[in-house]
Amino acid sequence: MEEEEEQITIWKSSSSSTSSSQPDSMVSATVGRVMATLLSARPKKLHDAISRLDSLWILDKYIRDAAVKEESLDHVLVPMIEHSVKHKGVKNSKQAMILLSWLFQDELLFQAVTRDLASIMLRKDDHYIALGWCLLARGLVEMETTMSGMREKYNELLKILCSCIGHLLYIIRSGRGGVGSEDSWSSEETSFVTARFGKQFTGGFELPTRLSVAAADCVLSLTIALTRQDTDSEILDNRMKSSNPPAPNRPVTLVPAFVNEKKVNWTRISSELSSNKDIRFLLWDLLDELITIVQRLIAWSRKSRSLHGKGLEKVVKWLQEIKQRYGRFQDEAGSQMVRTGLLLLSSCWKHYGVLLHLEDYRLSQRYEEMLEQYLSGIQVSSENNADEQAENRESKMETLKFFLNCLLLLLGRLDGKQFENAMSEKGLQIARVLTTQLSSADEDVIEGAACIFKAAMFRASSSLSDTRHMDAALPLLLHLLDERDGASKAVVILVAEYCSISSDSQCLEEVLKRLATGNVLQRRNAIDVISEYICISIDSVAALTHSTWKDIANHLLERLGDEELEIRLQASNLIPMIDPSLVLPTVVRLIYSSEERVHLSASSTLIAVLKYHNQNCDVICMLLDCLSNLSQNPDLPNIARDGKEGMCRVQICVQASDSSNISSVKAQGYNVVYHLIYFPKQMK
Repeated sequence: MEEEEEQITIWKSSSSSTSSSQPDSMVSATVGRVMATLLSARPKKLHDAISRLDSLWILDKYIRDAAVKEESLDHVLVPMIEHSVKHKGVKNSKQAMILLSWLFQDELLFQAVTRDLASIMLRKDDHYIALGWCLLARGLVEMETTMSGMREKYNELLKILCSCIGHLLYIIRSGRGGVGSEDSWSSEETSFVTARFGKQFTGGFELPTRLSVAAADCVLSLTIALTRQDTDSEILDNRMKSSNPPAPNRPVTLVPAFVNEKKVNWTRISSELSSNKDIRFLLWDLLDELITIVQRLIAWSRKSRSLHGKGLEKVVKWLQEIKQRYGRFQDEAGSQMVRTGLLLLSSCWKHYGVLLHLEDYRLSQRYEEMLEQYLSGIQVSSENNADEQAENRESKMETLKFFLNCLLLLLGRLDGKQFENAMSEKGLQIARVLTTQLSSADEDVIEGAACIFKAAMFRASSSLSDTRHMDAALPLLLHLLDERDGASKAVVILVAEYCSISSDSQCLEEVLKRLATGNVLQRRNAIDVISEYICISIDSVAALTHSTWKDIANHLLERLGDEELEIRLQASNLIPMIDPSLVLPTVVRLIYSSEERVHLSASSTLIAVLKYHNQNCDVICMLLDCLSNLSQNPDLPNIARDGKEGMCRVQICVQASDSSNISSVKAQGYNVVYHLIYFPKQMK
């Protein structure tokens, strides 16, 4: 009660001191005291004060006088802007919004405040003011549905704020720092940016500043607001019905006489934002800017949010396709192509824009509902109807890509706890939906589904004890390895990566079983999986067990006699990557096989092994031991040797002798190696 009385006293005493005879400094000081009091008041008491207009008479009079004289309103707006920064993320800190909502109900005050709000962003070369402006503008746009009496003025407000998008993009592209420098971040802000974007300034990876993040989110909120159906559909329909341009509404005045801190071409801005352009067309005019901002988001997300970054790349590609397909018709306002392009851009961007926000504190309450919506959209869009026309099928495919990309963006931006909850509740459904899409005829759909499997499903399987979603999906994935198509290429990588993170050997055993007993297509896909798996395992910190390597080696050695040349060649190329002690004895023995394809494959494999391990002199010792053991074998077959075979075996010895790191002592054994290969019976 005492606090409220003190506030009323300040407002009333201030009003008596603001007569026209007072100097400007006194007026500025008085307005400053009033703004400080208003912005520190509790929201409920501020609402009560607004209902008693006498309490805010001084503020009303000050702004009216400034509007008539076209004077700056910095003393009113700058405190609001600074308040937005100081109370960012604080619950119930809506004092600035309450005041602006009240001011905007009067047309004269609305014009004066919005005019000056737009000019501050361009006049003030102050990073702190720019940061607060972005936060305040975003708050204004997003509170549109709760602003009393603002419905009819909302479009005009959007147009005025959108005049600053070019300047915001300059901030985003240039990475203007100041308040965005790392040293000025709070611990929470540092944790936020580090968790999402890493903390690296080199190697092509960019860390956004606080100001860049706020500017990007502000642009996204402005452009999302331009997609609201109830703000533009009527205007667009009316425009398409008439070939004559609509009569211009009252233009937005943006040329204050007090601009002297920075030269601004307000005449051009006012012309561009004249009210004869409806909201939807303003979004279309910003298409290049949308592409630019998404490209910056890709640079910021490339390293630490790879799945989200993949979704961003698809958004850029989609925007560029929209521009290429419909851009040439933009001067033909009455064409159906323009209408189609505008509606398509608007309907999709309202979803994409929300998912692109860098800071969205409401996501924690919405992501589960959004996840369910996108999964349902994918399922409905992928339903096939044999009687459907080609045009409808194409439309459904594009809708499917849209929902799949939304899923990419959503899962890619969830934090650890949110992601864990999503996988626990929806993991099985996601696995089934994605597995179905892997068999799609569209490469973009396959790529999107594979990306989610790789970055999301496997991440869940490696971090959660509950792996039911992947256990359920594995048989379906293996089934896709029965064919040789686009789906199998994607599944090969998925299965290999799952084998590399799986805590048991079930997945690998299934692949090896297909390699041993499957048909030609199954064997070719299986050896592709093994190839990817070996490459992953070699680069991995966690080493495979000896028994696992032995099992893989045995299956690959068997493939040296495969009927398919491609499989034999691939096995021959993979065997050298395995520990020589596991493969050399069998390779040397297979050289003496009576089957020509086995003999030739084994010979080329031995050459490849010696090349691969040419820095390891112990391999020569192993080879000598293997040959010695074979020479003592009474069952060694006496193979007819033609010139071709002799050349092959000479190559082996020559290749071994080329190693500069083999000691001279070991080199003396090359003659023995040659004779053991070429004349094994005689050496015995």
